Amino acid sequence: MSFEVWAPAAGSVTLLLDGSRHPMNHGSDGWWSAPAGLDGTDFGFLLDDDETPLPDPRSRRQPESVHGLSRTFDPAAFAWTDDAWTGRQLAGGVIYELHLGTFTPGGTLDSAIERLDHLVSIGVDFVELLPVNGFNGTHNWGYDGVLWYAVAEVYGGPAAYQRFVDECHARGLGVIQDVVYNHLGPSGNYLPRFGPYLREEGANTWGDSVNLDSPEVRRYVIDNALMWLRDYHVDGLRLDAVHALVDGSPTHILKELAIETSALSAFLGRPLTLIAESDLNDPLLIRPREARGYGLDAQWSDDFHHAVHVALTGEITGYYADFEHLDSLAKVLTRGFFHDGTYSSFRERVHGSPIDTENMPNWRLVVANQNHDQIGNRATGDRLSATLDYGQLAIAAVLTLAGPFTPMLFMGEEWGASTPWQFFTSHPEPELGTATAEGRIREFERMGWDPAVVPDPQNPQTFERSKLDWAESADGDHARLLAVYRRLAELRRTVPDLTDPRFDRTRVEFEDTATGRWFVLHRGSTSIIVNLADFPVALPFGGSVLLASHHTVGASASGVVLPGHSAAILAR
Repeated sequence: MSFEVWAPAAGSVTLLLDGSRHPMNHGSDGWWSAPAGLDGTDFGFLLDDDETPLPDPRSRRQPESVHGLSRTFDPAAFAWTDDAWTGRQLAGGVIYELHLGTFTPGGTLDSAIERLDHLVSIGVDFVELLPVNGFNGTHNWGYDGVLWYAVAEVYGGPAAYQRFVDECHARGLGVIQDVVYNHLGPSGNYLPRFGPYLREEGANTWGDSVNLDSPEVRRYVIDNALMWLRDYHVDGLRLDAVHALVDGSPTHILKELAIETSALSAFLGRPLTLIAESDLNDPLLIRPREARGYGLDAQWSDDFHHAVHVALTGEITGYYADFEHLDSLAKVLTRGFFHDGTYSSFRERVHGSPIDTENMPNWRLVVANQNHDQIGNRATGDRLSATLDYGQLAIAAVLTLAGPFTPMLFMGEEWGASTPWQFFTSHPEPELGTATAEGRIREFERMGWDPAVVPDPQNPQTFERSKLDWAESADGDHARLLAVYRRLAELRRTVPDLTDPRFDRTRVEFEDTATGRWFVLHRGSTSIIVNLADFPVALPFGGSVLLASHHTVGASASGVVLPGHSAAILAR
């Protein structure tokens, strides 16, 4: 067994292995290695004269905490049963985003396996897990992680992760892992003790930026990405907030990652997908490398969320202001971005760049009507179901799943879950917990919220409230909405128009007046029609009904009548 660590900041490094000390040998470029022939399980590194061992920056397992000793883990020991798995392409797929701690009562990888058949029943193709790497405390969103190579013990650890992926593949489900390479969490981040992993220049909202000027730090990022794809058989990565990556090198870290992922994909013989979360509205990320782009497979388009959210809720504060009228939804659906070189009132500057809709397939944009950010970063963590009725939730589902982009669902939206999804933490350090809670309250107080309604993220009840109530999915309007999602899944498998990747196969018509608020999305010979008003509307769009969110929808060859807050899909 070999023990190595990159620690250029240390004058000496000692390996602590099962209680025994072994001075490490200083090699080139800041790497240290242990003498050959050592064998053991629990280990850590003593830097210089410090008597407190630190975990391995590349630790695969932390059985106690992110402050404790690392434990060896052999990823090759798992008996995979997915030899026949050839992967899934993102084109035509549906993603389901979930947080392990609140997806099931048990909050583990093994308990999540018990709900995979449900995901198959609603047409999910990819399960996207919020970050699972090591963090301090018992529960967390995952974006406070500090040990990128470890799978949190509260979820079951690395062996449970392998079981989960194996079971997903057995059901035809791909797995996308959410990874965070733009910052580290506030507790248990010992990387600066080892070397120049971080830098203050280019600091972002969450702290110091990752030092991408260092070749070894770049390797640390890329090796981690390849680990998920290779050792854990993951099918794709969602790259968190890539706009916060500061990289002035000739080859951007994202392009470098795409190149190495493509090479691994060719070796493994299955598709490997990279999806960027970016607020830049810049198609450079998803432009092929042959066209001098970065060559990522897809990126999030928040503009779709904003346009749908405003159309359904009427909320126009903050970044929603520019999306007040239905022409914003029309532009998003036909051109991909709303801000594509236009003025953003929220940013107070021109924002975004246009997509080449003649050459770019529409599936490269991942969209959602709800996601962890757009729910959890609201003051009370309220879902759309807190303010919208069944009919409006059905409209959101139809626009998302029958629209031209790659749809992503957030856990529980398929039945209009009544449970919120709030911002929660469990920092053991009292001062950090207090600072987090007070900072959250101040943030929303500045935006006009009553501090009394903002949940304390450190209160365990904030976490418990955010867990899904699966029992409600079988009742009343929850069950009606779930039936709509299942029907949409059937249509995506049987109606080619709904997965057509060509932008020019999409056109829209709409009215946005006091006498009518309706929207029609034509995709080939299929029409997606929604009545956003609370009163009926008769429209001259005819055809046979493939889906109706309400039993009173009436259609003929010459037209369709929709009650208030309803949707229909017609085959012309």
